[in-house]
Amino acid sequence: MSAMGRNHRVIEIKPRSAAVLALASVLGVLAFGWPFLADASSAAGEHTRDAPYLFVVLVALAVAVVAAQLADGGLDVKAVAILGVLAAVGAGLQALSPAVGGFDAVFFLVVLAGRVYGPGFGFSLGVVSLLAGALIVGGIGPWVPFQMIGLGWVGLFAGCLPRLSGWAERAMLAAYACVTGLVYGALLNLWFWPVADFLPRGMSFVPEASPFANLGHYATFYVTTSLGWDAGRAILNLLLVLVAGRPLLAALRRAARRAHFVPAYQ
Repeated sequence: MSAMGRNHRVIEIKPRSAAVLALASVLGVLAFGWPFLADASSAAGEHTRDAPYLFVVLVALAVAVVAAQLADGGLDVKAVAILGVLAAVGAGLQALSPAVGGFDAVFFLVVLAGRVYGPGFGFSLGVVSLLAGALIVGGIGPWVPFQMIGLGWVGLFAGCLPRLSGWAERAMLAAYACVTGLVYGALLNLWFWPVADFLPRGMSFVPEASPFANLGHYATFYVTTSLGWDAGRAILNLLLVLVAGRPLLAALRRAARRAHFVPAYQ
């Protein structure tokens, strides 16, 4: 069996890269979670005040992930060039599919690239693709850093999926793309839901209520307002992986070999 068969990720995560990714993920958890712990007055504004700072820090962390992988020897300039090309493609996919029944084909690319090139590459690709796509379509707002975190996580965890090959691998990636299409939408609502004062009580966050009760409120809100939209994204990316996953996975792995940042035996 070839080394590529034994090791499904082209770029393995190293300690410095893992530390930066962990820091970025902690930042993401805190960014999404702090309104649940804040009082209504301090949480008012739906993240409009803290989003610019989060944006700057997140971009810096995406650069730091790439820098750490360069320092660890996991990436070279050719791999960074591939990251740039894929980010441009991802931005184009995002520009072609906004506001159309929830369809967003950039997930398809981020999932497969994260699978092939590893969690650090997948995280950076998700963050940069989302940022570039938002700049192209002019969709810049306080929600953008949270979208960047969400898509970065999609790419990161795609690089952590278990070792499989052939049809089993594509089926796993299709299921992952489908599930993350839903989870991403459910997660993104949290940037505004805890402080949304326009919702009826059965759908809104109630600080004095139990976590279980608030989970029920959010479930009602999500099913009523977001599930149908997110289902379009989930189904589209499931189908894209099943239909085009095999040639794209092969192309991404072939690009790694030809760029010579994969050891020769792979």
